[in-house]
Amino acid sequence: MDLSFGKKEKLKSKKLFTQLFEEGKGVSVYPLKLIYISTEKKETPIQTGVTVSKRNFKSAVKRNRIKRLLRESYRLNKGLVFNNTDANFAFLFLYLGKDMPSFELLDQKMKLVLNKFKLQINEKNTQ
Repeated sequence: MDLSFGKKEKLKSKKLFTQLFEEGKGVSVYPLKLIYISTEKKETPIQTGVTVSKRNFKSAVKRNRIKRLLRESYRLNKGLVFNNTDANFAFLFLYLGKDMPSFELLDQKMKLVLNKFKLQINEKNTQ
């Protein structure tokens, strides 16, 4: 599996962003929350975006650092989802914490969130 996070995998559609917040389902492992929605067939099975609250982090430098850490931990762990699903999804990762995280913490929480998502999808498919 390719461990890159290319341009086609990034969530850029304003329409999809709005749809995620209105209709998306969530999986949460503090300080991360994954909002996802099923999408129609695209060239990549999962498109992903990350966001950090301006209310909790006034400094753009800190927000950008957290977003870089989130994207990197997703990039390293996306195999957990890519290899186990055949549907198409749009993901949005929200950082809910109020403190600057370490990469180790985010990596650990990212694994937990993706596994929780996988369980939720498998549970939905078996019903």
